[in-house]
Amino acid sequence: MRSSRILRSVVILFLLGSAAFAQQKPKVRAVTAFVKMDPAKMPAIVVDALRTLRQVRSDLQKAGYEVQTLRIATQPFPDYTRSLTRDQALAFFRDFDELGVKEDFLPNVGPALLDDADDPASADLLATAMEHATVLHGTVIVAAEDGVHWKSIVAAAHVIKRLGDNGPANAGNFNFAAIAMVLPSTPFYPAAYSWGAGHRFAIATESANVVMEAFAGTNGDPKLAAQRLRAALEPHLKAIEAVALKAEKTTGWSYAGLDVSAAPLKDVSIGAAIENLTGAPFGSSGTLTAAAVVTGVIKNLDVLLTGYSGLMIPILEDATLAKRWGEGRLTIDDLLAYSSVCGTGLDTIPLPGDVTEAHLAKIIGDMATLAFRLKKPLSARLMPIKGKKAGDQTVFSDPYLVNTTLQPLP
Repeated sequence: MRSSRILRSVVILFLLGSAAFAQQKPKVRAVTAFVKMDPAKMPAIVVDALRTLRQVRSDLQKAGYEVQTLRIATQPFPDYTRSLTRDQALAFFRDFDELGVKEDFLPNVGPALLDDADDPASADLLATAMEHATVLHGTVIVAAEDGVHWKSIVAAAHVIKRLGDNGPANAGNFNFAAIAMVLPSTPFYPAAYSWGAGHRFAIATESANVVMEAFAGTNGDPKLAAQRLRAALEPHLKAIEAVALKAEKTTGWSYAGLDVSAAPLKDVSIGAAIENLTGAPFGSSGTLTAAAVVTGVIKNLDVLLTGYSGLMIPILEDATLAKRWGEGRLTIDDLLAYSSVCGTGLDTIPLPGDVTEAHLAKIIGDMATLAFRLKKPLSARLMPIKGKKAGDQTVFSDPYLVNTTLQPLP
């Protein structure tokens, strides 16, 4: 009898301890629909996708989870624009972009290049479309199972340089990325793209707040941090997945999984969360270990995972990371080292505006080589700031970007 009472007490204490680290809820960054696009049927395809997206959003909100964006990603656009003239293709991109603004969703036309033998004119077409777009997203695949795509890397560098020089408000590259080893049905942007028949959806969460709370007071103990993070995160993700599985039955759209990457948003900072564990500025010794702790927990959660599902360290979307970058505590090579054990690669990296296409290609090549070598999804969202040089301050007006001091090129 006494042993039973002790066991009950231990269980109660464990549950109370878990609850103490489960006060913060993750947000849903995106509910993303993956469609098979036909330009002639685009409005009807969008209406069908939005019907499902809005139902999933409503169900998630009823379950107590904030949903930030709805997104629609197509198959790689050369699949459905090859029969169109250049002007017709640009008109489609414009109409898709305008419909995204009107109906409050983010459109993504997928990769311009899938293979290294693909015509680089498709990347040029994407750059032209994105120079004048508001919410349109797209990518170039620079590494896949067949290896690193060196010609595509050059094409991606060209797109980045063009958008840096001509895109909207010095943030033209926010909606473009060079992606490596990224599979279809990844809900985070810009990397998302569809494949096959479409009619699939996936969910991306934003959980830097949960990581921050779980890591507070851990006194640098990685094992304790991992235990607290799993206890705090998994119940919410199971609840979100339950909503998705119910929606799969009621909508007829297939559920592709959760990308539970620990994404930040400005002051809800993954950089600050890591510093809670290490007790030192992000970039100090111990940072790589902390990154591995987060990703190790995420990779072993009892939900259907898709996409990156790791730690995200986007410099310009995180107040602490932007500060550490401005202080010179972080370099591109540092971020690549962390990417070996975490999530997305080189994300929202501010660069001097005079960076050359050749230099951009070297940076993308390093990311692509790492992704292929480790067989993991990574991307490069590089953001040259026109007219700015090392030592200058960025001047973004975008409410989701944090300003910082540009560092010398590596």
